[in-house]
Amino acid sequence: MSTQLPAPPSTLPRRSLLTETVLVLGVSLGASAVWSLLSLLRKLTAQGGLAGQTTSMNTSSAPDQPWLDLAYQLVGIALALVPVVLALHLLARELPRPWAALGLDRRQPLRDLVQGTMLAAVIGIPGLGLYLLARELGVNTSVAPANLPSVWWAVPVLVLAAAQNAVVEEVIAVGYLFTRWAQAGWSTWTIILTSALLRGSYHLYQGFGGFVGNVAMGVILGWFYTRTRRVMPLVVAHTLLDVVAFVGYAALAGRVGWL
Repeated sequence: MSTQLPAPPSTLPRRSLLTETVLVLGVSLGASAVWSLLSLLRKLTAQGGLAGQTTSMNTSSAPDQPWLDLAYQLVGIALALVPVVLALHLLARELPRPWAALGLDRRQPLRDLVQGTMLAAVIGIPGLGLYLLARELGVNTSVAPANLPSVWWAVPVLVLAAAQNAVVEEVIAVGYLFTRWAQAGWSTWTIILTSALLRGSYHLYQGFGGFVGNVAMGVILGWFYTRTRRVMPLVVAHTLLDVVAFVGYAALAGRVGWL
């Protein structure tokens, strides 16, 4: 592999390209990284340390009003996708069909599904082992991925939340940033490692195990993208991982002791 990732030519100066990426991150994953770091510091200094903390995800916003709660969930998912639209809009100034340029299309549905499933297996099985080890060592919180009430829309919302996470992270952290950083002249492995560290940083709220596991995931997905130039298999893989985590936890919590 060459040391320089191929990228469409840009008329923007290097400084503008990098400033743009900082601003996009500032309203998306970069902001999440800042909040995640603060969350980690709070948990480290709390009584019991990391090992005594539980990280709750996909929580109810109005538990006594199911329809209002559903509205909160759907609006939250929709608004979280706005930075993705922003990133694609910015790329569209130079790329007529930016989603196609990133491989975020349906040209290869079967191949994307097979590759995404394989990536999910490669990442998910060792990732679960790492989480259990990190929790046992006391360097990670206990993660409760799904905490919605028992309502008819809980599972569909969890699936939508999984897809939203996948689209936001893979389009911005991989497709968009890899394109802009390559246009700015960064080397391939500098891009892969920087993106992976970013991915780990916005998962620090889970603990150090979450950080390490997501950095490893970022390296694998980033490397795969440089070989295929398609974001869709990454979105498939990430969605499958989160669906298993969210829906699986909702179904098994209280029945399986190690959860």
